[in-house]
Amino acid sequence: MKKLVAYITTGYPSLAFTLDLALALHEAGVDTLELGIPFSDPVADGAIIEKANLLSLQKGFKMDHLFEVSKGIAPQIDTLWMGYFNPFYHKGMDRFIAQAKSAGVNGFIIPDLPYEEAQKYKPMITQAGLTLIDFIAPTDPKERIEMIARDAQKFIYLVAYAGITGAGQSEDLQDTVAMIRDYTNTDVFVGFGVNEKTAKEKSKGVDGVIVGSAFVTILLDESISDMQKIDKVSKLAREIKSKINE
Repeated sequence: MKKLVAYITTGYPSLAFTLDLALALHEAGVDTLELGIPFSDPVADGAIIEKANLLSLQKGFKMDHLFEVSKGIAPQIDTLWMGYFNPFYHKGMDRFIAQAKSAGVNGFIIPDLPYEEAQKYKPMITQAGLTLIDFIAPTDPKERIEMIARDAQKFIYLVAYAGITGAGQSEDLQDTVAMIRDYTNTDVFVGFGVNEKTAKEKSKGVDGVIVGSAFVTILLDESISDMQKIDKVSKLAREIKSKINE
């Protein structure tokens, strides 16, 4: 069965909501949760996730809140922290590793940390029993795809196009997927622009999809209650999980 990874922004609209939504997504069939770390300049994300980041920060999000809420989430659902490198660098990778281990979090997704620079941190992450997710883009040359694929763990984050999340663009990924398969048996999940309309097509030839903006759009809808948001996101997760497994 193909897997569904869901991204949500920690602390928006509240920490209690984040916990409730995470557990609801688990019930809805989400396999892995990307718990987003709010940051003021999320360079790989589009306007939707950027807005949720800024609103969470405006509501007073602190890094200790991430550690706190994760303790209630990670024991229930496979959880990864998704964040930009600046907080990891300034707070210390060793601190993030220790807090992740304590909370039961299984690893990190750091989209602005290039593979080459990540090698400084990957051994300490791996030694702690955690995983740092690697990215491959359709614009990567064959030599780079081989290098990253051979070293990948847990899953490879295949970027669906060159750009930012939520842009809804499309590229033929089959040649890239075929190259990855030449070098590894690690699962390949496709992200960027995945929603209920595109999920079935984008899931062809890969092992799962990563969905963020489609969920966060619902979180930003101020016309509905928190409970309605959770119900709507859960329904969407079930729909996408069903479509990628048709």
